[in-house]
Amino acid sequence: MVRLSYPIEMEIAGDTAIWTRPDTGDCPVSYPAPTYSAVKAIFESVLWGPDIEIIPQKVELCAPVQYHSYCTNYGGPLRSSASIKAGNNYQLYSTVLIDVCYKLYAEVIPNHRKDNLPKSALQWDKKTSSPGHAYQSIFQRRLKRGQSYSIPVLGWREFTPSYFGQMRNTTTVLDNLPDIVIPSMLRQVFSNGYQTQVSYVYDNDLIIQGGVLKYPKRGCQL
Repeated sequence: MVRLSYPIEMEIAGDTAIWTRPDTGDCPVSYPAPTYSAVKAIFESVLWGPDIEIIPQKVELCAPVQYHSYCTNYGGPLRSSASIKAGNNYQLYSTVLIDVCYKLYAEVIPNHRKDNLPKSALQWDKKTSSPGHAYQSIFQRRLKRGQSYSIPVLGWREFTPSYFGQMRNTTTVLDNLPDIVIPSMLRQVFSNGYQTQVSYVYDNDLIIQGGVLKYPKRGCQL
């Protein structure tokens, strides 16, 4: 059986980004490039639908990898009970990336699991014989118009892009970038798809080569 897939692509840039390494604890440090799940989330922020699955293919780095120290006042749920009760924040230190620019590539395939889809998705599924192709067309149209389902972010929500949209002819890949080895990189937290339990998956021994990070292909788990 031939699996139909439909390519999508976009460009995103911003002043600050963080692709958090889980092993860096309460002083987060960024990976040098977006994770598989981060790329997936950026595409889904433009157009989201549970009837399809977005499979990131690769990311091209179009700006040097520059690390920078960053500090913010954290007021989230990971504070101690006493701090939350008193309304106190604490300073969160991290190591982020600055002046980033990426070209992102993915493919869209149908979600073959129908048991956990909401009614709206099932109704959509009945109206089209090719949800992947429909998603591709709508995605390209929305990207051209600058529309999005939610605001795309570069890791944390405060790191909004200076640009997201179609590929720009003036943006070039840093093919002279020295190779960067990533021994272990978080792939996904919810690896079994829409509305499933937490299931951490990592990719090992990745290399950013010629300014390009290719995500390993895995068997479809849907």
